Amino acid sequence: MAQPSQLPQPSQLPEHDRDIAVVGLDCAFPSAVGPEAYWELLMRGGEAVGEVPQARWTADDLPGAVRDAHRTALMRGGFLADVDCFDNDFFALAPREAAAMDPQQRLLLQCAWRALEDSGRSPVDLAGTDTGVFVGVMGGEWGRLRMADPEQVSPQLGAGSSAGMAANRISYHLNLTGPSMAVDTACSSSLVAVHLAGNALLSGECDTALAGGVNLLLSPALGLVYSQLGLVSPDGRCKPFSADADGIGRSDGVGLVVLRRLADAVADGQRIYAVIKGTAVNQDGRSNGVTAPSRWSQQKVLQAAYRRSGVTPEQISFVEAHGTGTALGDAIECAALGAVHGVERERPCAIGSVKGNLGHTEGAAGIAGLIKTVLALHHRIVPASRFADRENPQLRLSERGLRLLKSPLRLPPGPVLAGVSSFGMGGTNAHVVLAGAPRTAGRAAPRQSGAVGVFTVTADSPEALGRNLAAQAEAIARRPRGSATALCRSSNRVKTGLPYRYAVTARDTEELADRLRRAAADSADGAGGYAQRPWTKPVVAFLFTGQGSQFPAMTAGLHRESAVYRRHLAEVDAALAPHVGGSILDLVLRGDEAVRETGPAQPALFAVGYALAATLGELGVQPAAVIGHSVGEFAAAVVAGVLDLGPAAELVATRASLMQQLPAGGGMLTVHVAPADLAELLAAQPELTVAAVNGPADVVLSGPIAELDRAERVLAGRGGRTARMKVSHAFHSPLMAPAVEAFRAAAATVRPGVPRLPIASTRYGAMLGDRPMDADYWARQLAEPVLFADALDALLDEVAPTHLVEIGPRPQLLPLAGRSGRSAGVEFLHPSPGPEATGRDLAEVVAALYRAGLDPEWSALYPSDLRASERLRPYVFATGNRYWGCAPAPRPAPVRTVPEPARAARTAPAPAPRTADPALAVVIEAVLQVGGHPPELVVPEARFYEDLGFDSVMIMQLKDGVEARLPQAGEVSIHQLLPALRTIGSLAELYGELVTAKAA
Repeated sequence: MAQPSQLPQPSQLPEHDRDIAVVGLDCAFPSAVGPEAYWELLMRGGEAVGEVPQARWTADDLPGAVRDAHRTALMRGGFLADVDCFDNDFFALAPREAAAMDPQQRLLLQCAWRALEDSGRSPVDLAGTDTGVFVGVMGGEWGRLRMADPEQVSPQLGAGSSAGMAANRISYHLNLTGPSMAVDTACSSSLVAVHLAGNALLSGECDTALAGGVNLLLSPALGLVYSQLGLVSPDGRCKPFSADADGIGRSDGVGLVVLRRLADAVADGQRIYAVIKGTAVNQDGRSNGVTAPSRWSQQKVLQAAYRRSGVTPEQISFVEAHGTGTALGDAIECAALGAVHGVERERPCAIGSVKGNLGHTEGAAGIAGLIKTVLALHHRIVPASRFADRENPQLRLSERGLRLLKSPLRLPPGPVLAGVSSFGMGGTNAHVVLAGAPRTAGRAAPRQSGAVGVFTVTADSPEALGRNLAAQAEAIARRPRGSATALCRSSNRVKTGLPYRYAVTARDTEELADRLRRAAADSADGAGGYAQRPWTKPVVAFLFTGQGSQFPAMTAGLHRESAVYRRHLAEVDAALAPHVGGSILDLVLRGDEAVRETGPAQPALFAVGYALAATLGELGVQPAAVIGHSVGEFAAAVVAGVLDLGPAAELVATRASLMQQLPAGGGMLTVHVAPADLAELLAAQPELTVAAVNGPADVVLSGPIAELDRAERVLAGRGGRTARMKVSHAFHSPLMAPAVEAFRAAAATVRPGVPRLPIASTRYGAMLGDRPMDADYWARQLAEPVLFADALDALLDEVAPTHLVEIGPRPQLLPLAGRSGRSAGVEFLHPSPGPEATGRDLAEVVAALYRAGLDPEWSALYPSDLRASERLRPYVFATGNRYWGCAPAPRPAPVRTVPEPARAARTAPAPAPRTADPALAVVIEAVLQVGGHPPELVVPEARFYEDLGFDSVMIMQLKDGVEARLPQAGEVSIHQLLPALRTIGSLAELYGELVTAKAA
């Protein structure tokens, strides 16, 4: 990718390279929280205007000079419900800082997270990237309301009241390092923000951009301005282009879109809602009044946008107009639209305005219109414009080539272009040209009949995880039954990165919804295990199975369902083919009983072991150590880097051939007796030998068949359990001696490498260390006993794995490890546990390791042609914390309300905690005052930054508070303070030591 300095300027780019994709969005408007609710409101022609909530203002707050008609209007508007709700814990914000923040900043934080999720990316994955943030915000009512009283001023209130912080908050909390700016051009702010974001993308300043705006009506002040200008609507409604148009009604709103260069979005397989072809911004200059609109400037901004987009006015199917519903504004805008679009064309240009539904969302007006238009292009239908049934004849729309949408407009097949206008009160005008998504973008996912995926959900707490599991279950249950594969893949890209994680496998949506629903129910019941917060990555050891585990058609189910496994099995098959006389795939995958014979069995097991390990490796499962049982040591050696695949394949084939050629007549017997208890038996039957010690009471004897029969009778008489193994020879016994020297000669041609990771040697019964796996090792390994139990003990002691993964066609070593008594707390996993194994078993291994902290390479789990992104239910934030300070308002009893920080600190200091440690008591008291946390959260183990949301300003406030309460400690330097800021307890220890030292 070119560096920003090397990238051409937007005007120098070819037309198709100037396209910007809208890849994600989120919004909240009155009566329409979320894009689906917004679209539903638009399509049914609903409105969102109502009475002002008491928490905002009351009639008593209006000046007495306001006329009665205007007084009624100022008590109506579009108001978002529950704007005091904020999940500050999610963003690691202390309650007092959250209470000091402009609620517009709070709305934007949650909206940004949901919009980025909607773009098909986990917001966590964007941390540290050059993602830009551009936010339109008009005025700063919060600051005027809260900073007017000097007694209330605090550092938190200073940052929380700044309109300029609206974008910076998002960049800070999501760790986005691209350009970050708040834009105030009055009512055009949010569309100007989109313009700036597009230019930043085209100039290379950022690769992803969040753009939009926010507006909250916190006081009637701006409404009073409209009233005095004669712009206020008596009933609080905007009626754009209607004969009944009589002024502006104000409204809340927040909306953000996620933008990327079109080529990048297509390359990354992102879902594309629509494409921005071009934008333009201009200014009225010196017109007939700083607040009066200019027809000529509006015409020019439209023409500039079309010119930059490479389109002509007759190509525009519809325009989402500014449309405030004032007589002058509507007349000027229609004149400008007509002057540009009133050209020869097949049908009139359709117009409408969302302000008829919502009212005027001011700083968010442009993004409200943009999201409406994006959704219209996405759904291929344009909603009717509310109040269009009484079109204003004085606007002469038909004469001007315009048509007010009185009913929804279904868009024709093929490319469609649309425009969005937004005009600021001070004369800054913006226009955006959009097109539908390219046909190659967002194609439906290929049908995956029965393919298995892993669905992931993460959250910031166990309670939040349960809440979001339930939300995902509900959303998926509403879908038609079908494959869950694309949903699972999308969840791996979007629903990851938060501390508490859950993963479940599923084949179809019905199964997925059911499994998520049951997990959510477990969380509600307090059942343990559903929510895991891994603090470290899992430590995985691979256990490679030896001979005896093979069976006809082994791993056939996995081979059918996993392209990655098929590829790696084909790779090892090609390596073996020159040495075994052809392909072993038929032998491995079909029901050929010949696989039980030594000659073909060992290459087949090597192939399966290698392919399984390579498949897990491609999925991101890298072992911390390996151990192999008998022939399983060859695949283990390849994974550890001691042997390359080709030489290892040749050695395995040679070994199998040599052993197959030995005279028949030997066998093997599994006995569940301690090795020491076999001494008398072995002394009486010297032709028998211990072939393997697999556990404290898991031993394998090897020798002539007649001797094994005799031993079986003796042990049965003593009550011992035995089982005859289905093998052709007495492996790992002196009967292998004729093959040893020939194999030594073959192995001498291979030069072993240095292990890349620890190997537990089953020949030595210990960690391999720096001993070579040379010709002598492999020759003696063929005939000497397998000391699996001792080797496993050494591995457990040295590596301390959290997970043992058996690599073979069915469980053979994991049961031995379980009976060893040494594996408590270790989880056992198997990607192909027997004849019924399928791709689900591999997926279950990945899911389990993800829950334990692994971040897999998810793409390897899915078909390579599965690139479509499925939209998932956005993150469901907690609503239990409420923060408001504009006016007193009753609060429901169960809800925790945090008062304004500074005043609360003066009038209601936190009670001193009960503790025997005076320094700890002082620190806790100061933390409670600075942060405003519930006392139950302020414990010695609490971490300042991660758990309590402290920042550098709050740390300095804490330092001052502690030293004011604990003067005998003296003043602590920053150099002394920083190392102690791990937890409340560590800080209390520092001050306690200082007090003790001063007193000495």
